[in-house]
Amino acid sequence: MDGGTSFGDKRNRYVGWQFVEGYPVIAIAGLDQEEVLAPYWKSRQASIRNAAGTTLALLLFTFIAMALSVRLAWRKYQLDLVKATYRKATEGGSEGFYIARPIRNEAGEIMDFQAIDCNERGAAFFRLRRKEFIGQMTSSLYDQGVVQALRGMLTKAMETGRYEGELALPVDPRGHERFVQFKAVRSDGDLAVTLRDITHEKQHLRNLEQRSNEDLLTGLPNRSWVNTFLPDAVARAVSCNGMLAVLFIDLDGFKEVNDRLGHAAGDDILRNAGRRLKEAVRPHDNVARLGGDEFIVILEEIRQESDAAHVAERVLHAFKEIFRVRQGVASIGTSIGISIFPNDAKDAGALLQNADIAMYAVKTRGKHYYQFFNPAFYDALQSRMKRESDLRYAIENDQFIMYYQARLDMATGRTSSMEALVRWMHPSEGLIEPREFIPLAEETGLILELGELVIDKVCAQIGKWMRDGGPMVPVSINVSSRQFNEADIPKMLFDALAKHAIDASLVEVELTESAVMGNIEDVSDAINVIHGLGIKLLVDDFGTGYSSLSKLQRLDFDILKVDKSFTEQLGKGKHEQVFFSAIITMAHALGMRVVAEGVEKKEQLDILRELLCDEIQGFYISHPLAPTQAQSGLCQGLPKNMVAVQ
Repeated sequence: MDGGTSFGDKRNRYVGWQFVEGYPVIAIAGLDQEEVLAPYWKSRQASIRNAAGTTLALLLFTFIAMALSVRLAWRKYQLDLVKATYRKATEGGSEGFYIARPIRNEAGEIMDFQAIDCNERGAAFFRLRRKEFIGQMTSSLYDQGVVQALRGMLTKAMETGRYEGELALPVDPRGHERFVQFKAVRSDGDLAVTLRDITHEKQHLRNLEQRSNEDLLTGLPNRSWVNTFLPDAVARAVSCNGMLAVLFIDLDGFKEVNDRLGHAAGDDILRNAGRRLKEAVRPHDNVARLGGDEFIVILEEIRQESDAAHVAERVLHAFKEIFRVRQGVASIGTSIGISIFPNDAKDAGALLQNADIAMYAVKTRGKHYYQFFNPAFYDALQSRMKRESDLRYAIENDQFIMYYQARLDMATGRTSSMEALVRWMHPSEGLIEPREFIPLAEETGLILELGELVIDKVCAQIGKWMRDGGPMVPVSINVSSRQFNEADIPKMLFDALAKHAIDASLVEVELTESAVMGNIEDVSDAINVIHGLGIKLLVDDFGTGYSSLSKLQRLDFDILKVDKSFTEQLGKGKHEQVFFSAIITMAHALGMRVVAEGVEKKEQLDILRELLCDEIQGFYISHPLAPTQAQSGLCQGLPKNMVAVQ
């Protein structure tokens, strides 16, 4: 009811009435509208407020979501831009990259990897374009061997977070090997893989390794290669319970040929020797050069010692044919020592050492054969090592004395010169002749120190004789081939002359033919310097080498000493006398005096006088003698009735 007209308080009311059955009464009830609707209006206001707040919150959330969406889109755009920029930046470089995503089975195990992004170079490593590579599975890229290796690397990177290594890829269409530096880093469940082609670096390293393991002269493997290969060969023999043989080969006569024909000829012979060895052994055997004139052959998969002996016999046969080089011909043999695994040694070092010892045993027994290792050879080796040690000590402590043998002038019958000959005064063995230690000194290189010592001792003795007074004759000093070619002989002579204050005319130098068979310019320069000091030069033991008189004359030698082997033949036949006469005639024509060595009989002296030989030397005239107070005490003359009439 409208409160404005019906009620004094002007408030609307809800009114209801009803007749009361059985009674003359009407029940009337009224409710104030404001009171009835107050909860509604209160609820309505709260709902409106909540709706407004919810709407505001929704609007705020929507705004934030839109902002985040825009930000994420921007970040994705930036990331895509960075990826695209990185791809473009790397296209011109040498590195390739791709993103690999692991493919797992229901148990979570990695079964494969899928490329989800890459640059062009990354795809090119797998011989694909970028569009073709993206989406590819690792298992479809190469053959099973490469796939397993690549998958293993990727799996390790997933497990550890990072992996680096090298991957060998199949040859490219041009037949070249290809090697890749592989680097994978885990990121957000994927792998960022970087690839770099290292084929050229690997090839360079391989070339360096090959050079370090290859003898540059012969092309054969060298000692470094042997030190790596032989232990592996022994390990293979152990694993299969097999036998292995090492043949240690030394070229007989090489040093003499090298001195006689020169180093260029020696190099040609070594190359030829390497080829002959390769042809003599079995196809699967290995030939290597240890250095100098030493080679080894490694025989794997032999059943018995005789297999090694058969190979050794083929090597000996291969060297029966003479060597022909530009400088001349040479006869070279081989001494071969054989060591067998496991009979003679259990490791590579001992195997090689025992083969060397066996080879040395062949050398001491006449060369040109082969010998299996025997423990008794150690005694011989120890004896040699002791002799070498004693010789080294003797040089350091000057245990040497000089003997002098006179050389007589056939025209006057008087001493024209004398040759200095070294002797070793051993503290326990007594006086040792040169033939007992000079070859060892040559072989070990001690001849260089010994030769310098001899030059100093001879010059010191000449100085002493000069101070003592009396007549003087020159003294000749022997200089070996190795000493002449490896030491500075002119400087040694100059220093010794200055140190002992002696005249250069009192010193002569004897060189063998082999000593001057090297580079003609180097030899000529050294000889010219010696001549410039005022020292005469003699050719010692002429006829035992391969030099010619004309070559010796070009080198400006003063005196020619004919080897005693020719003197020994005088009186035994006319041919020998004719040959000796021809030498004397040609030497005189070239301005050289001639000395006959090894004169031991009067008959030889008479023939030499008839041949107009200038000087003689030998036991018939004088044995080598120790120095006396005055040099004249060593000078002996011929009886007057034996002096040649000129």
